[in-house]
Amino acid sequence: MQQRNADRTKARILEAATEEFAARGIAGARVGRIAEVAGCNKAMLYAYFGNKDDLFDAVFSASVDKFLDEVGFDVDDLPAYAGRVFDYFEAHPERLRLSTWYRLERPDGQPLEAILAVNQSRLEELQRGMRRRVVPRQFTPVSLLSLIQAIATSWSSMNPEYSAAEPNATVRRRAVVMAVQKILS
Repeated sequence: MQQRNADRTKARILEAATEEFAARGIAGARVGRIAEVAGCNKAMLYAYFGNKDDLFDAVFSASVDKFLDEVGFDVDDLPAYAGRVFDYFEAHPERLRLSTWYRLERPDGQPLEAILAVNQSRLEELQRGMRRRVVPRQFTPVSLLSLIQAIATSWSSMNPEYSAAEPNATVRRRAVVMAVQKILS
């Protein structure tokens, strides 16, 4: 019984921390607000996750895991992958904000194992795809993955006026898929 309560408390803390970090970043987030929303005290939060930076790392790593579970990666159909990335961030804009805060507030920080592992896996798949000739070789794997990610998240990171000018998500998604098709041809 005790373990289930601990698991539930940890889950509530992670959920509250996800909202807080997505809204305010690492520097702006307050542990007191997270604990209050999670229905626990700060001492319990620190006992489970250490300091605020460690809590952010746990939140961001969990976010990466959810992204991977939902989006996947298919080197044989990179345009469809880009479309799924677009769909994911349309449905979960807080996850893109977490990623943005990570890049803004940790440019020279210790890389997270979750990020290193997923990037290494995708880069290796791209290299295998290049050897099999299902992925063109005009870009390095790092450049290609960067371009695909940038295209897939371009609408989410633009000024709101761009989405207002093109409110149809299906049209925006089609543009993402077509752009990736073009860079692969």
